Amino acid sequence: MIKTWRWFGRKDRITLSMLRQIGVEGIVTALHDIPNGAVWPAAAIEELRDFIEAAGLRWSVVESLPVSEAIKYAGPERDGLIQNYIQSLENLGKCGIRTVCYNFMPVIDWIRTDLEHPWPDGTTSLYFDMAEFAWFDICILQREHAEADYSPQVRKRVHELDSAASPEDRRRLVENIIVKTQGFVNGNISEKDTDPVGIFRGLLEKYRGMTRDDLRENMRYFLSAVMPVCEQYGVNLCVHPDDPPMPVLGLPRIVTSAEDIAWFLKAVDNPHNGLTFCAGSLSAGAHNDLVPMARQFAARTHFVHLRSCDVLPGGNFIEAPHTRGRAHLVELIRIFEKANPALPMRVDHGKNMLGDRGYNAGYSFHGRMLALGQVEGMMAAVRNEIENELI
Repeated sequence: MIKTWRWFGRKDRITLSMLRQIGVEGIVTALHDIPNGAVWPAAAIEELRDFIEAAGLRWSVVESLPVSEAIKYAGPERDGLIQNYIQSLENLGKCGIRTVCYNFMPVIDWIRTDLEHPWPDGTTSLYFDMAEFAWFDICILQREHAEADYSPQVRKRVHELDSAASPEDRRRLVENIIVKTQGFVNGNISEKDTDPVGIFRGLLEKYRGMTRDDLRENMRYFLSAVMPVCEQYGVNLCVHPDDPPMPVLGLPRIVTSAEDIAWFLKAVDNPHNGLTFCAGSLSAGAHNDLVPMARQFAARTHFVHLRSCDVLPGGNFIEAPHTRGRAHLVELIRIFEKANPALPMRVDHGKNMLGDRGYNAGYSFHGRMLALGQVEGMMAAVRNEIENELI
């Protein structure tokens, strides 16, 4: 597979020169300054592509070209926003950028309650605590009927947390769940907003009463509309699984399992309608067995994220080291190397280590560099196995 790295543009503290030195081959990035729903101009795409190529790298994947909320909840402006999306895909295709990662998660992208959960060796990683998340949902967000979504044990823990919480505890949790993890991803909420919880409630209200079937139909509508331009320009559109792969905040989630993935691939059965196989997101769900899933969907996988999670009691999970966890990365590499050795792959989140501070949550430098070295070693071993099989 092609070794890629998520890079946040010229403002990123990690430079393209640094990435080339550590063995990165392709860049995963986006036009982060373009507002959600606006057309990506061809000139801006060309400028960034040429800047990346001047550094001896290539723009391998767009992550992400965001799908506006109104497309997901079928607002009155949906068709106009889809036309803008089509124009952006056309401009990308004409500029030679032909892999586009997106997601169809309503309101909230990936969710963690602790962005620096300590390990015994002094490193930290991302962590999800179900009781803390329920505390946010029930006591801070105060979502109607939220209590019904949690077990008696979790509700008991919520009461204990709320009784002992300080204003700083509440602020930290709001930042971790809906500010730091969302602002750099889809721009719905930023660190400049004075009432992020209020904004968040307003976004949730757009989905009141929406069912899984409703959201599935909205995804089918979107994919049916954009596939002709993908086919015309050879653009592979690959959805990212829901992270974590479970319903949250009363919202439907429709890319959580093998059954979900099979559904959307069949609903718009076009080879350009594909999957971003995120091993980390999928392994956060105890219901997912990743090795058979990789075999099942390898032919329609256009992009791979390699990381791993450990599922813990009570619905908690932690992002594990890349050599461990329930994702079985070595076996996934075997499957994808045999299916398509030109598949772009990035190591996704990494630990904070050796002074990693000030990066976007999950996107440290040293931690991801270590992960890339570990994954590159696995890839080399697998390629050696494949070559010996062919002798």
